[in-house]
Amino acid sequence: MRWDIFCRVIDNFGDVGVCWRLSAELAGRGEHVRLWLDDLQALDWMAPGALEGRVEGIEVLHWTMPLPAGQPASLPLADVWIEAFGCEPPPECINNLATRLTRGERPPVWINLEYLSAEPYVERSHRLPSPVMSGPLRGLTKWFFYPGFTERTGGLLREPDLLQRRAAFDADVWLQGLGVPTLTPRASLFCYEPAVLPEVLRQAARVPWQWLVTPGRAWRAAQATSAGNLHPLPLLTQAGFDHLLWACDLNFVRGEDSLVRALWAGQPFVWQIYPQHDKAHHAKLEAFLDWLQAPASLRVFHRIWNGIGSAAPVWPDTAELGEWRACVQAARQRLLAQTDLATQLSGFVQGKR
Repeated sequence: MRWDIFCRVIDNFGDVGVCWRLSAELAGRGEHVRLWLDDLQALDWMAPGALEGRVEGIEVLHWTMPLPAGQPASLPLADVWIEAFGCEPPPECINNLATRLTRGERPPVWINLEYLSAEPYVERSHRLPSPVMSGPLRGLTKWFFYPGFTERTGGLLREPDLLQRRAAFDADVWLQGLGVPTLTPRASLFCYEPAVLPEVLRQAARVPWQWLVTPGRAWRAAQATSAGNLHPLPLLTQAGFDHLLWACDLNFVRGEDSLVRALWAGQPFVWQIYPQHDKAHHAKLEAFLDWLQAPASLRVFHRIWNGIGSAAPVWPDTAELGEWRACVQAARQRLLAQTDLATQLSGFVQGKR
């Protein structure tokens, strides 16, 4: 089938990260994907070769406003439309589809791929119809599709060979290739600017921990503290980011895509959820910690890291880290028993055609 995936880059490239992983997974199964992106720069380092068309099965199209002359009328109609995270497809695509429908062409299965959450509404809303009530495509139906952590959701992205690659990975060889010290213990840092970061780095320096810090906001925030054994990293491909998580004894991650990859890595992690002004992220974090069955020390650290409450952070000792690791690996086993997101999406689409 031919899939159109529409993605607007809102902040920090997490949205394009999810969409690229989905595109790559579908292409790896023999599907044909057109990925419409309004900001192409992240793919330069996230997925080398993508912009030059060197990734088989994936065509990247620049979502300009307006679209170039001839698009999308000159393109074959897709079998599936995925609007990622509630973005509307370009008006030219909507108008073109309306014209083709008058000629008797078959509409694509239209899916609204939603944000990841462990909150109860996800199970209630997953796979529900959303009739289009106005505009040129009035009368069509969109379908809500929710990624999630339970069997009554759409699941998570997971490549078939992920755990095999994880088992074969040599952390020291990979770190040496980056010119990064192979000393342990190691922590990765991919974050926004948590207020407690200076204190966390100071406490960890007593061991001392080696911090492998991603570029951008995380590196600027860490540098400003003048604390800790900090090692700057280059921009990493998606595979490289997985390797970073596999190479570390503790991972600090943010957003959606990196949370999922931290779960698959099976190492202890702390998640910084994207902050919302109305503090709705507090409930989202608690729902995730409940699903994770997080031990008390991990719950407390998550809340402090996310600026919830006024308690001071306490760096975990060896026993606590072992408890965190066991918790994450148990959660990973529960997820491995579920069907992955790409498989569920493909099956859902087949059932609607």
